[in-house]
Amino acid sequence: MSEPSPTPVRPRRRRLLRFGGALLVLLAVAGYLGVQYLTGGTGAPRCKVVSANGDGASYEFTPEQAVNAATISAVGTSRGMPERAVAIALATALQESGLRNIRHGDRDSLGLFQQRPSQGWGTEKQIMEPTYAADIFYEHLAKVPGYSRLPLTVAAQRVQRSGFPQAYAKHEPDATLLAAALTGRAAATLTCQGRPAATLAGGAAPVRAALARDFGRDLFQEAGATVAAEGSSAAPTPAASDSPEPSLSPVSPSPAATGTADRTVTVPVREGSGSGAGTLRRGWELAHWAVANSSALHIHRVSYAGREWTAGISEGSWHTSDDKGGPGAEEAASEVRIVTGQ
Repeated sequence: MSEPSPTPVRPRRRRLLRFGGALLVLLAVAGYLGVQYLTGGTGAPRCKVVSANGDGASYEFTPEQAVNAATISAVGTSRGMPERAVAIALATALQESGLRNIRHGDRDSLGLFQQRPSQGWGTEKQIMEPTYAADIFYEHLAKVPGYSRLPLTVAAQRVQRSGFPQAYAKHEPDATLLAAALTGRAAATLTCQGRPAATLAGGAAPVRAALARDFGRDLFQEAGATVAAEGSSAAPTPAASDSPEPSLSPVSPSPAATGTADRTVTVPVREGSGSGAGTLRRGWELAHWAVANSSALHIHRVSYAGREWTAGISEGSWHTSDDKGGPGAEEAASEVRIVTGQ
């Protein structure tokens, strides 16, 4: 009598392989959607800047691009560069990287401006730091005679030495809108949808560190900015040099961030040229910076000059503050209030 044949295992193995394959696909899709949501891809909260001239011009962009644009602008104004210089820098970054801090490019080109270590722009680590990349761009731009009077594409090309010298021109309209908002000249023109408060968990420390990174440490040391817990009296902010370096990825909840720790940053606004217009412009520069960083730093609300932006409300539009017990008009224009997630 012949031995019974063993139970076939091939069908079972096929089923396991199919199940494993399907699981991998599901995990890949979930991972892709998660990355898209966090970094500003399809389906992520959007940002928008509109013209203050009432001509209907607008530009939509992602939270990732908003963070980088805000950094480029802040570095420029902190160097004392005019709005035109900021527009040139933004148009250049739009062309070179799409306002994304990328680790690849032509030959050894890297970062927002596709700067090359081999051409003396700095080390790879330096170039991949947006504040450094923006600063060295402005350093080169400042050496171009009469750059503010040159056509934008000519001024950008004098710095970049690109193989496509006319490519920057097509980004001028969008860069001009961004520069007007991010330098504070066009009030309440930059909005982001942001994330609903229920999805946010953060604290004041990363916001304070990012402000010091982009605007310089003297923003707190000289302006006497304060950090206060919601519902508590303000206390002097520690020196910015004691703050940890911020991460542009979402901040993970921690006991300090989710308990009674500070969630509010109040930044006094110094007068620019001693005029009210200069003060308002500086205030809106800081307020727009906060909105641009809202997704990355888990910012829930920004208030300035009687106007307020709230994440997840009416697509993140600015509206008149309804805080009846809030500060008066003069006081409201003297500080920017940034509240992180809860």
